[in-house]
Amino acid sequence: MSKVDLDRAAGHMAARRFQSALDITRSLIRRADADPRAFAIHASALKAMGRRDEALPIDREAVRRFPKGRIGWHNLAATLGDLGKTHEAVRAAETALELGLDAPETWLVHARALVAASRLEEGEQAYRRLIKRRPGDVAWGLELANLVWMRTGDLFAGDAVLQGMSRDGAPPVPILLGRADLARAAGRLDLTWDLLIQALRMAPQDVQALLAAAQAAVDLNRLGDADIIIRQALGHAPTSPAVLNQATIVDLALGRPREAMDRALKGLETAPHNQSLWAWASVAARQIGDPLYDRTCDYEALVRVFDFDAPAGWPDMPAFLADLDRALTIQHLYQREPANQSVRGGSQLSHFLKGSDDPAIKAAFGLFSTAIDRFISEMPAGTDPLRARMTRDWRFQGAWSVLLRQGGSHAPHMHVEGWISSVFYVVTPAVSAGDPDRQGWLAIGEPPLLLQPPCPAVLHVEPRPGRLVLFPSYAWHGVIPFRTDDRRLTMAFDVVPN
Repeated sequence: MSKVDLDRAAGHMAARRFQSALDITRSLIRRADADPRAFAIHASALKAMGRRDEALPIDREAVRRFPKGRIGWHNLAATLGDLGKTHEAVRAAETALELGLDAPETWLVHARALVAASRLEEGEQAYRRLIKRRPGDVAWGLELANLVWMRTGDLFAGDAVLQGMSRDGAPPVPILLGRADLARAAGRLDLTWDLLIQALRMAPQDVQALLAAAQAAVDLNRLGDADIIIRQALGHAPTSPAVLNQATIVDLALGRPREAMDRALKGLETAPHNQSLWAWASVAARQIGDPLYDRTCDYEALVRVFDFDAPAGWPDMPAFLADLDRALTIQHLYQREPANQSVRGGSQLSHFLKGSDDPAIKAAFGLFSTAIDRFISEMPAGTDPLRARMTRDWRFQGAWSVLLRQGGSHAPHMHVEGWISSVFYVVTPAVSAGDPDRQGWLAIGEPPLLLQPPCPAVLHVEPRPGRLVLFPSYAWHGVIPFRTDDRRLTMAFDVVPN
């Protein structure tokens, strides 16, 4: 096999010319004398293009052809983990480790797979071993701190992970940003602010710290501080979509909707599919009566509700939902929601549920796929950000589950990485049925910001077991709190065009 061809393919990967890397390695992996590197490059190119399902058989063939290849087993474990095939991912990672691969990246794949497989104690210990191998990698420490927080609900236990990394020499500013996220999740906005100010004193030009501090100032109604901080961020990165997005929020909070609209539209010139920018642009448009609001937020046309019959293999919908309830609830082992998420008073599964082998979960995705195809085929023409990208060639981008307990809610949010988003109701509080106060209902159209004039929700959907709601990913949506001790168990997913 030509080393020159492999080097060319690797060069294309480094330059993000993924199709070119595929074109070169497609024939190389078919050769009798194929090199393991060709399989690795081919699968990596497919994953970089969002074609994870196609990468899996390539990684499987690599370990079949080279069963002692440690890197091949690592790559297979990573792909299996990406696809939510958690138990297989654990076994593949353990095979790589048994073959002598001791790279921190393999311990990371192993730790993530153990957590996704609900082996939380083993996963936590794998993360701790990983951090000992590379104590300066803050991203991995953030994952461990978040895991500890979700398992215990103890801010100080999660915080101790990050403080320990700081003592071991990890960069201080990312550590402070991570600690601020944990403090915010615990409702300690005062501590959040203090930690972010510490970060800014150390790195006054750090854009991520500036953005986090600007949002914390908005949360605390320190709007003068928010204005000063976001202007500093704009000075350092005036065309960054993330900075323009946060500046839009600050402008809206300060009662400057026209300026907010201009900033959001400027950001969309660079990032035309950025769902957050579209969401905030729609708020600004609503505030000033711009026709963009009616174009993007015609929820009567853009939101669809599907009430399913039982899938094949179940006598009725209650029997199916009971099996689905069991399959999901056994995985909800956390005390608290992830840090920096919109869930309040519950837990959230973050691994990709689409890869589950459980019959009820697999059947649910069969129902979802049918509904998505109908949603797309029956959608009337339009120029909004959803319909402007309309295609029947799509894939699941993420799929998770949320369990809300008494007093639980979901703060208004949108899905940055989606195109079509969803909620599917497995268990709903009894109080939600026909409730005039709409406890536990889905509220669409209300942003997470108090504005004048107000922007209340414009559409409410009653939750019912077996009901799926599909809507644009940029649509603001949240859950009205419920006060009973019932559970509210849902599945959700994002869809994107291929």
